[in-house]
Amino acid sequence: MEFYGTNTLHDFMDDESNPTQSPPRLSIRAHLDMYEQDLQFSPGRPSSPRASANMRSMFPPGSPESPWTLSPLQTPSPALLYNCIASLHRQEGNIYSIALSKGLVFTGSDSNRIRAWRQPDCIERGYIKASSGEVRAIFAYGNMLFTTHRDCKIRIWNYTVSDNFRFKKISTLPKRSSFLLFPRTSSQQHKDCVSCMAYYHAEGILYTGSYDRTVKAWRLLDKKCVDSFVAHESNVNAIVVNQDDGCLFTCSSDGSVKIWRRVYRENSHILTMTLKFQQSPVNALALSTTFNNCFLYSGSSDGTINFWEKEKMSGRFNHGGFLHGHRFAVLCLAAIEKLVFSGSEDTTIRVWKREEGSCFHECLAVLDGHRGPVRCLAASLQMEKIVMGFLVYSASLDQTFKVWRVKVMPEEKICLDFADRNDSKTRTMEYEMSPVLSPSWVEKKRQGNQFE
Repeated sequence: MEFYGTNTLHDFMDDESNPTQSPPRLSIRAHLDMYEQDLQFSPGRPSSPRASANMRSMFPPGSPESPWTLSPLQTPSPALLYNCIASLHRQEGNIYSIALSKGLVFTGSDSNRIRAWRQPDCIERGYIKASSGEVRAIFAYGNMLFTTHRDCKIRIWNYTVSDNFRFKKISTLPKRSSFLLFPRTSSQQHKDCVSCMAYYHAEGILYTGSYDRTVKAWRLLDKKCVDSFVAHESNVNAIVVNQDDGCLFTCSSDGSVKIWRRVYRENSHILTMTLKFQQSPVNALALSTTFNNCFLYSGSSDGTINFWEKEKMSGRFNHGGFLHGHRFAVLCLAAIEKLVFSGSEDTTIRVWKREEGSCFHECLAVLDGHRGPVRCLAASLQMEKIVMGFLVYSASLDQTFKVWRVKVMPEEKICLDFADRNDSKTRTMEYEMSPVLSPSWVEKKRQGNQFE
């Protein structure tokens, strides 16, 4: 068993900058201390272009020489606090996937190394060295880690974390043929890049989507492919599963989102609904489920985020509208609680909050720190007394990996802070409300006198 030691993010920084021009580098502890002392505020989205211009003029320019990135000092907003607590420049190429489990962060990149970092201080616990590189997708559940590779195969790992990070490869999907003298490609194997994965806990089924347009279902009990079907007319870009009912959602470059259901007591899947509201490729999916609601989000290359709400009685998904704010393609999504995080080709990450009991969404913040398209996101919840906290992990095609701490203030505290800090003029500050709602939904709310 190989163990590769523990390193901090600082050990993997890019050292090409001129040391005579660089400010002193900060340790992670010093950076966290600075964060606690100088927590930044996120502005609500202004309602006019003039307000936007005035707000941008207040942002200090970032320091390109510094390895650490602090969020810019911004106009105070009661809704959300955030800060970038760590920033790493990768030497191994772009990071394509992030997964969270058991207090660890796993990253897959161009290399054949799958790195494991400890939450939240981002100390590297070790790495897994695979036989094939370019890890395109990672999914973690419990002590199992699923990875997809350049050879179009899926590898399953078991890992333990005590004093040292230890791992063991359980299997490769599809399993290797027993006829070693006549090696050949399995008929169960994907024919192109395996781009996404989802795991249905109740049945032990792993779903994989590929650029070969197919979705495959693997039963982990015996490591067999129990179903394979052509899901779309182009690349399958993302796949999620609803743990409550096993419903499967897929999206594709053909511009569609499809809902599949497994046939009762069988392994086959049937198409139950096709959601298509644009011609633009759909790159990402996220599912937000609470006790009362279920929302499906999709990110498209035209910069919009469409969302659908599930009807309680029929189980049908109705289009609720779209979130508009990104200038270029939305490449990744993460949903947790009532928040949605979206990463875009425009280099930013937007934080959206869904209003309780309605389809209204508000953009609480724009996390601006990457210098290239944000390729993947992951988020975890951290409750801190009355404040709801999140750790957000992002990776960009500028070869940087960043960790953000986000805190959402409770509505009661927002009202008190407003009364203490500002006069009545500030209390009537207007915030831009997204999304642009679909006409049918607006008409329905009007008939119910929701706007009076």
